[in-house]
This record gives sequence, structure tokens and C-alpha cells, in this order.
Amino acid sequence: MFCVAKLCKTTAIRFASVSTTSLLKKPQNLIPRELRRGAFNNCTARSTVLKKFLHSRLCSEAGVISTRLKSNAVARYKKAIGYWLLTSSGMVFVAVILGGVTRLTESGLSMVTWKLLGERMPRTEEEWIAEFSKYKQFPEFLLQRPDMTLTEFKFIYFMEYAHRMWGRAIGAVFLLPAVFFWTRGAFTPQMKIRISAFGGLILAQGLFGWYMVKSGLEKKDDDNTVVRVSQYRLATHLSLAFVLYSLFLWSSLDHLLPAETISNISNNAIKNARKFRMFAHSCKGMVFFTAVSGALLAGIDGGLVYNSFPKMADKWIPDDILAYKPTLKNFTENPTTVQFDHRILGITTLTLISTLWILSKRRTLPPRAYIATNALATMAWLQVILGISTLLMYVPVPLAASHQSGSLVLLSLAVWLTHELKRLPKI
Repeated sequence: MFCVAKLCKTTAIRFASVSTTSLLKKPQNLIPRELRRGAFNNCTARSTVLKKFLHSRLCSEAGVISTRLKSNAVARYKKAIGYWLLTSSGMVFVAVILGGVTRLTESGLSMVTWKLLGERMPRTEEEWIAEFSKYKQFPEFLLQRPDMTLTEFKFIYFMEYAHRMWGRAIGAVFLLPAVFFWTRGAFTPQMKIRISAFGGLILAQGLFGWYMVKSGLEKKDDDNTVVRVSQYRLATHLSLAFVLYSLFLWSSLDHLLPAETISNISNNAIKNARKFRMFAHSCKGMVFFTAVSGALLAGIDGGLVYNSFPKMADKWIPDDILAYKPTLKNFTENPTTVQFDHRILGITTLTLISTLWILSKRRTLPPRAYIATNALATMAWLQVILGISTLLMYVPVPLAASHQSGSLVLLSLAVWLTHELKRLPKI
């Protein structure tokens, strides 16, 4: 027996002991001529040649062994990674709902400080009074809520606290398994890039959330008595959440529900299916941009004007649609214009998705793509009905929260559909 563990320190696998005979069972052209002929003057010379040969063979095969181990780890943890990513996407979904409810209940400005690792919730009455005293120094209390009681403050504080701590929980649920899987070699090079991007997005989301809140805590020189966060920062904050959610969902589908393909069809059918996929991606983009316009609308309380449909104050185009100067300012700050744009985007998106559904009946697609298209079209109609109902009923919190959640459900189905179409054959 010949111990070879010390011969190759670069190998990932340590061999306790291995037979020289088994190691020499290689193609004859790989074994040194001296070993094959046994032409040695003494045992020392033979041992030296043998050591060099074993060292070279072990080192050359170490890379193969390491690659196989990594491949096995990727396959072993594939389902676990998929469920972890799906859980992360679900937590982001809940965070969006909590954020919407926090905004609708006007609770977002109740916490006037921010710490990366979290604030401690007040426990005693004295701590609550001290926290309330901090809130009283800022514009929202001074201009809008001078008669607020401590009990009312506790409610809005708890809403914002829950939203923030849920965001930090997302970071923990993502980071700890990510470190575990990374150290186990369970990520492919492509997944390592994605995981790094996910971590960056989560951090950016938390930092930008505080940047958004700060815009509502700043004292402004204008005479406006309505204190709000910047609608630009709100829309960006929501957009980041939607992007993070979509990437989590897409990656989880890669692991848990790999896309199917189609075969035995003509080149013309493949060409039509690929055009259908491009159209599906366009619909997904329209869903995203419509949701962003909804965030702009929410940021300036634009749902509280022109609560009629399909006309706005008995007119198809209201008189004050371009009332602000300069003109471009209307598209982000004029409630009338922003609501008008959101209506147009919503109707356009519904029309495109309905057209997509009709086209799906005439195209050869992977089996699950038909189910995804049906679900997408159904949800699009439901989302429009929710939006109209929210407008007509002057934005009640339950309906408004359902409408915001519906936009994320609609985006989820669009992501699912485009994922099912990712493996179409090439022409």
C-alpha cells in the first residue's frame, strides 16, 4: 500500500490509502515508460518516478472530481433553493401589501428615525410618550393632526413598525440560506450573479424606503397643508419591490417548474410562437408601467378626484388636464393628468392582454402556457374591475389594498407566462 494523500495538497478529496496497482490501471500511453518496463537500478529511483507520476495524475483529476462534487451539490440543493426563492418572493409580496396599507392609513411618517438593524418598539407608557413627542415636531402632526391622541399614534406607529420589521425579516430569510448554499457549492456561476443582485436590491430597497420617508418629514416652504412623501420616491420604492419580486419568482420557477418546450411542429408555427412570446413580454412591461403610474397616482392622492367612470366629470378629457406650468409637470404632479394617464394605461394593458388571449388560441405553445394565458386574461379583467370600484367608492382601504395587490398578482402571472415560453425551439 502506498499513501498518496500527501502527494497532492491541491486536491479537494483526501485519500487515506490507495493501492498503487489501482492507480496504475490507466491507458498504457499515460504511464511513464520507465514504470512500464521496470528499468530501475534501485528502489529509490523507482519510488521517485512513481511519486511524480501519482502526483501528476491526482492533480489532473482533482479538477474533475471537484467539478463533479459541485455538480452534485447543485442538483442536490436545486429544489431547496427553489422553495427558498419562492418563500422570499412571497415575503416581498406581503411587504408590498403592508406598504400599501401603511400608505392608505397614513402611517408611514409615524417613525421619524431609522436604523439599519431595526428600532426597538416602545414598551412603557413613558417610552410611548417620548416617541409621540418626537412625532409632534414634524409637519404631519403640526399641519394635519394637531388633535391626535396617544392611542391613535400607537396605531399608526405599529403599522409602520410592522412594515419595517417585515422588510428586515426578508433580509434575514434571504441572507442566512444564501450563505449556507454558497458555502456548500450549490450555486452555479450564473446563480451567484443573481444572488449578489438580489442582496443588493434588498439593501437598496431598505435604504430607499427611508429616503422616501425623509421627503415627508422635511419642512416645506409652500402653503400646502397636506403632508406627503415624494410621489417620485414612492414610485421608485414600489418599482424596486416589483423588480425584486419578479426576479425572485422567475428564479424560483427555474428551480421548481422548468419551462417546457414544443416539438414536431413546422418552422412557421415556431416563428408564430416566438412572436407570441415577444408580445407576452410587451404585455408584461405594460403591466409593470401601469403599476408604476398607479404608485404616482397614490402618491398625490389622485384617486380622490373625478370619481366617475368612464368619463371624468361628464367629459372624456377634463378641462384641467394641462393646468400646471410647465406642461411636463402635469404628467407627474397634476392629479387629473396622472389619473387620466393611469386610466389610459390600464385600458391599453387590458386590451393587449385580451388580444394575447385570443392569439393564444391560434398558436402552438407549451401546454402550461395556455393555462398561464387564461389566468393572465382573467386577472386583467378582475384588476380593472377592482380599479374602477376603488375609484367609484372614493378609495376605501380594503378595496385600494386589493387593487394594489392585484397588480402584483397580474405581474406574477405575466412572469409565469413568459417563463413558460423561454424554451421555444429555434428555427
